Amino acid sequence: MIVILKSGVTQPKIDEFIKEVRERNLDVHVSTGAEKTIIGLLGDTSKIEPETFLANEIVESAERVSAPYKMASRSFHPENTIVTVGSGSGVVPCKIGDGKTVPIIAGPCSVESEKQIMDAAIAVKKAGARILRGGAYKPRTSPYSFQGLGAEGIRLLELAKKETGLPICTELMSATELKYFENVDLIQVGARNFQNFDLLKEIGKFGKPVLLKRGLSGTIQELLMSAEYIMANGTEQVILCERGIRTYDNYTRNCLDVSAVPYLHRVSHLPVVLDPSHACGLRWMVPVLAQSAVAAGADGLEIEVHCNPEKALSDASQQLPPSMFEELCGKLNKYAAVEGKTI
Repeated sequence: MIVILKSGVTQPKIDEFIKEVRERNLDVHVSTGAEKTIIGLLGDTSKIEPETFLANEIVESAERVSAPYKMASRSFHPENTIVTVGSGSGVVPCKIGDGKTVPIIAGPCSVESEKQIMDAAIAVKKAGARILRGGAYKPRTSPYSFQGLGAEGIRLLELAKKETGLPICTELMSATELKYFENVDLIQVGARNFQNFDLLKEIGKFGKPVLLKRGLSGTIQELLMSAEYIMANGTEQVILCERGIRTYDNYTRNCLDVSAVPYLHRVSHLPVVLDPSHACGLRWMVPVLAQSAVAAGADGLEIEVHCNPEKALSDASQQLPPSMFEELCGKLNKYAAVEGKTI
């Protein structure tokens, strides 16, 4: 349920109203806009009628929210959320969802060595990337495939961060590994873990910005409900990521759902990033999908880049060489400029 307060209500009266709501064993989510304040009621509101609050002089209207996700809903939070990634000495923060930029998160599928990740970091920064990605822990279909360097991979990412000033993004697979993520700027939740609710709860409590990927067969509502788990446990800095879903065809690795971008923007205030690399799994197709993502209004992109993709230990076929990535960034800047944005 949401309660919209009248314009010009003083803060003491808002605080008093919130206190009364909490006395009903409900929690609240406050969204302060340019003109109005919206109070979102969290908890069991099934026995409370919206009209109950209309007797209060500061209330303009009250209504139920039909969507099962509340904190991720635009009804609860009409203004777009801007997620800031990166902080600390020498690090250049990156804003995602500000409506002015379409930042690119780029780097290799997995961290393989110090030289490999350092070379990739320098190359993607030179081309225009704003955040460095690299898998320290790798969920693989085959138990015999390269599983990543683990904590050592995160250490190498931290070295690349210190060298380039780029914030770092890497995937978390288990809550037991959170102790290694103190210096990670953006925690990625992969497609296979997007409904690992115990993990989502712990990530929410951890407090770092999160890049939440849609599952292989996940619906939009399931993606938003997973975001709700993270937000309900304390972290509201969540980025939604469309990375392709599984369909009956197999000419590409997955099928990129570009229509998810405008729909998610309509129903949620959270920024939306597209991952064309995992969507198609084909190097030559990545630039076309990346351009379509920018044209559709995506708030950012995640693209895999490797200095020697043919020898990559994972996902070799979808990673771009630096020269191809640099050329793509030039094209994307032109696409973004049509909407008055830059990458």
